[in-house]
Amino acid sequence: MSTGLSAPQVARPDPVTDPGLRPQPNASYDAWVAAFRERAMARGITAQTLNAAFRGQGYLPGVIERDRNQTEFKRSLEDYLAIVAPEEKIRFGKPLYARQRGTLSQIEGQYGVPPHILASVWGLESYFGTKRGTIPVISATSTLAWEGRRGRFFESNLMDALRIVQTGDARPAQLVGSWAGAMGHTQLIPNAYQANAVDFNGDGKRDIWTDDPTDALATTARFLSRAGWRRGQTWGLEVTVPAGYSGPTGRKNRRSVVSWRDLGIRAAKGGSLPDHGSAALLAPMGLSRPTFLVYHNFNMILRYNPSENYGLAVGYMADRLNGGGPLRGTFGPDKYGLTLEDRKAIQAGLTRRGFDAGKADGVIGKKTEAAIRAFQQSAGLAVTGTPSKALLQALT
Repeated sequence: MSTGLSAPQVARPDPVTDPGLRPQPNASYDAWVAAFRERAMARGITAQTLNAAFRGQGYLPGVIERDRNQTEFKRSLEDYLAIVAPEEKIRFGKPLYARQRGTLSQIEGQYGVPPHILASVWGLESYFGTKRGTIPVISATSTLAWEGRRGRFFESNLMDALRIVQTGDARPAQLVGSWAGAMGHTQLIPNAYQANAVDFNGDGKRDIWTDDPTDALATTARFLSRAGWRRGQTWGLEVTVPAGYSGPTGRKNRRSVVSWRDLGIRAAKGGSLPDHGSAALLAPMGLSRPTFLVYHNFNMILRYNPSENYGLAVGYMADRLNGGGPLRGTFGPDKYGLTLEDRKAIQAGLTRRGFDAGKADGVIGKKTEAAIRAFQQSAGLAVTGTPSKALLQALT
């Protein structure tokens, strides 16, 4: 996609530099693949397809590590939004969204999913098409199928990836993506591709891999439509709760909008609460932090990815792309008494002093912790690897 813009640099796994994402010897995996080949051929996959698809592939221990440490399930909503929907991504995405509005409106006309929702999925999944992944799908899905935690799921996706090769929809070299085998602009897993892929631009191919995002966006819209997306309804919105609120929260505690109004729930940015049927109140970090009322369509986003953090991030960034402002509620200080801006300042201060803390996004991960330990050791301080107000003061 020729955007005329350069995507901000984002840390992404790269098989060239990450040893866990390069094929490694594993006799058990090799035996599993040999047995799988027999199952695949019994289901119509040819030896030619198998040979072409598995050439150069192998066991990737790094995908197992990522499967067990998924960001959307491990991080707080504040950290997750800082990672997947920061201000710089929203600024970067707005002109790309504007460029695709005509196409997205056509897709909405057929499938009923609004342009800003699809653009948000595009942004979250591949940084608006600029970061589509580099991990071989055959290696990733076969490794995870062999590992067995979700063996049937990943074997099914491996089988569908082979069907993509066999039908000529994509060459084996094109099948690269995320650690879980998701591909293209909107990171579709092979199962979702086979069930929903469409040739929306009419070029004779169901193509989610090349620079044109049209087919990928339309395929995602078809997925959400089939899941049950309700045309003309919102996903949800940020709300405020009255002081001392002790009523129900959580996605299973659904109430009518009238009931929520009676409980004192109000739209954070003013106006009345939309009435799109029953809704649930989500307070992922507590009632004193940003809180949301979510409707039926929020659950349809979760069909794409079951993490509530993911669903809230899609809704939040969709609203921002559509002209909405930042969250009204604040996340406040963390367990160390530090705000997001404090943590960013610590990271920037560490890097400025020669201790690489990674991107100054306010998210404390392994790289930042290592930089903190190195700084503390160099300064003769107690080595804890944890941020603090004292550390902030020492670095600023």
